[in-house]
Amino acid sequence: MMPREQCLRILARHIPEEIVVPVYTAAFDWIVIRPHALNYTSVGAMGLASSHALGLALGRPDRKVIVLDGDGSLLMNLGSLVTIGAEAPRNLFHFVCENGTYEANGGHPIPGRERLSFAGLAKSAGYAGVHEFSDLADFERRIAGVLQERGPVLVELKLIPGVPSTKLDYGLLYRASGRSEFKSALAQT
Repeated sequence: MMPREQCLRILARHIPEEIVVPVYTAAFDWIVIRPHALNYTSVGAMGLASSHALGLALGRPDRKVIVLDGDGSLLMNLGSLVTIGAEAPRNLFHFVCENGTYEANGGHPIPGRERLSFAGLAKSAGYAGVHEFSDLADFERRIAGVLQERGPVLVELKLIPGVPSTKLDYGLLYRASGRSEFKSALAQT
């Protein structure tokens, strides 16, 4: 099991200019670790990160799109795995922060957390590549190669439940200026 913040710091070193769709507690850490106009944080409903990322990946096939999803969030929209597998965007990298809890909603356990494999679900849904990481050194050693694969790729990060590095200020994530900055940055690239 790995600390989320450390995983995200490693990932940030490898994706300096990509479009990133972070949600909930991962988003709060991400916007501190990698503040950037191409962070798309206005997803607004649990489970929609993968769907928003798919739209961005299809609309901008010239850019890598990274989604930082939560396990509880993805459970709300498992059908997106099948749609992503069918559309097969080569530029989509789907990271699932798997800690077995609905962390943003009080840390309640997700159903099936002892036996569920998001990597297994993604593989059977048609993702081109799947990976699971539970060791930080292994993740750091292999992430550059993973990000060179043809997508869609799902990376299941086995994480320690924790707290975000900043206060859960949803106004910060969903501010109108953030959406405007994202639109401008996307149009310029």
